[in-house]
Amino acid sequence: MDFPISRLEGGVGAPLGFRTAAISCGIKNPAVERLDLGLIVSDTPCTSAGTFTTNRVKAAPVRLSQAHLRKGELRAVIANSGNANACTGVQGIQDAKQMCHGVAKPLGLKRSEIGVCSTGVIGLPMPMVRITPKFDELVGALNAGSGNPFAKAIITSDTHEKEIAISFDLGGHEVRIGGCVKGAGMISPSMATMLCFITTDANVPHEELRKGVQEAVDESFNRITIDGDMSTNDTVLVLANGASGMPPIRRGGESCKPFREALRWVMLELAKAVVRDGERVTKFVTVDVKGGRTYLEAKKVAEAVCKSALVKSSWNGGDPNWGRVLHAVGYSGARIREELVDILYDGKPACLGGLQAPSAMEELREIAAQAAFNITIHLNQGSAEYTMYSSDLSPEYIDFNRSEYAYWKQARKDGLV
Repeated sequence: MDFPISRLEGGVGAPLGFRTAAISCGIKNPAVERLDLGLIVSDTPCTSAGTFTTNRVKAAPVRLSQAHLRKGELRAVIANSGNANACTGVQGIQDAKQMCHGVAKPLGLKRSEIGVCSTGVIGLPMPMVRITPKFDELVGALNAGSGNPFAKAIITSDTHEKEIAISFDLGGHEVRIGGCVKGAGMISPSMATMLCFITTDANVPHEELRKGVQEAVDESFNRITIDGDMSTNDTVLVLANGASGMPPIRRGGESCKPFREALRWVMLELAKAVVRDGERVTKFVTVDVKGGRTYLEAKKVAEAVCKSALVKSSWNGGDPNWGRVLHAVGYSGARIREELVDILYDGKPACLGGLQAPSAMEELREIAAQAAFNITIHLNQGSAEYTMYSSDLSPEYIDFNRSEYAYWKQARKDGLV
């Protein structure tokens, strides 16, 4: 960024005027006590914006949150892990509504002012018998300053919570942005199972926030992939309450560009954290495509390379297999010319003009064996560029995702199936 920022503790709880809470309900397994139900609330009215999965199969909480955003502004979000409430029919919608109503009443808010998000196994009804009695406890646990328990409550196959908070000067006022994200599998661009929540005490009118969020998502969460799968539940929700005391951010005003830049930076940091914590991944790979005819063609090339199972398998083996990269470039749908393509690993040529480069293979292997490295693909046909962040594909990923039978076993005990 072109201006200084300070890192803060507190995640989504760091901005002024926000409180968070998290409790244990035993949603996935009543015998295991872990945080699995969280709440974010603004003490004052907010503007809000969000992006959602473009999967045509959408979870009940996605549909309800979209409907609430169309009605007006959100002021709170309730989220759970352990059950996605996806592919659950009319009952799923009713359960999502019940979650919103359950916290809206003690908070003195309208149900439509609550966003709802869920993540976990798909196809099982929500165990509302264990959630409903906990609403008052959840609201009673609200406190300011720390969003860490909330960040813990939304994780599933993640190995740890992922959160961030920053402060910076905006027109003479200290402004804060806080965020957290969950996601480790079913991760692929086209958001608009990944959930992201951002809070800020900046004063951002609705339309400016909506445009800023869409721009930031396009340059962060839409540029990552782990396994090429798009979830039924992907959601990014942003709440801005103006508690910093600053005047409204106007489009084209002095505060507009730095706020959007800060929001984009926060989301990109969280998006990268998702890739680094991918299910059983061992590599973080940045793919830079340069010299494309158009932005869309550069994007097609980056996505084809980052989603290729063959390419990702070679990354897992520390193999600088530029031939696999080039073959993905070729089927990407972009109008490339093979004899013009250059491929570099951390700046060292592996392929020049579509042919083997003179670089020593051992040097390339050393680069590919690193936990993080860059692949640059020069198409040499124009000036368009596109960057994506991806991971390897490991044997352990397959083993980890072979079965979800344990979830269904518990559901039978609960009488849900």
